[in-house]
Amino acid sequence: MKRLSALRLAARSQRGMSLVEIMVVIAIIGVLMTVIAVNVLGFLDDANVSATEIQIKKMEESLVVYAAKHKGKFPSTGEGLAAVKKYLPDGEVPLDQWDNAFLYFSPGTHGDHPYEIISLGKDGQEGGTDAAADITSYSTTAE
Repeated sequence: MKRLSALRLAARSQRGMSLVEIMVVIAIIGVLMTVIAVNVLGFLDDANVSATEIQIKKMEESLVVYAAKHKGKFPSTGEGLAAVKKYLPDGEVPLDQWDNAFLYFSPGTHGDHPYEIISLGKDGQEGGTDAAADITSYSTTAE
């Protein structure tokens, strides 16, 4: 009799997982993947904002070189950033991290700035919050 119950126990342990158990495991994995994806995407957006701020700083450095060679004058809005592309590291005006062109105004339209460089952020539209917020040369914090 003991041998029969031991065989039943062995057979029961080799049966595998039921459909309900598999569904529970899949649901748990889905919840974990969602939590991880939300956190990773948040860091990716922060990284894109920081990289765009750095690009703006590099373009500002090129604008200063341009102005030094042109008697203190910055390119006009019409000339745009294309006027300084030979002073940029790759010789081309970069796009922001979301593949949108930067906006350039000279003189600046906010405060007493000789120029402004603006990225419209993740959404490519004026305004917005978080990663969709505008990134501007007069408010960047990149060093």
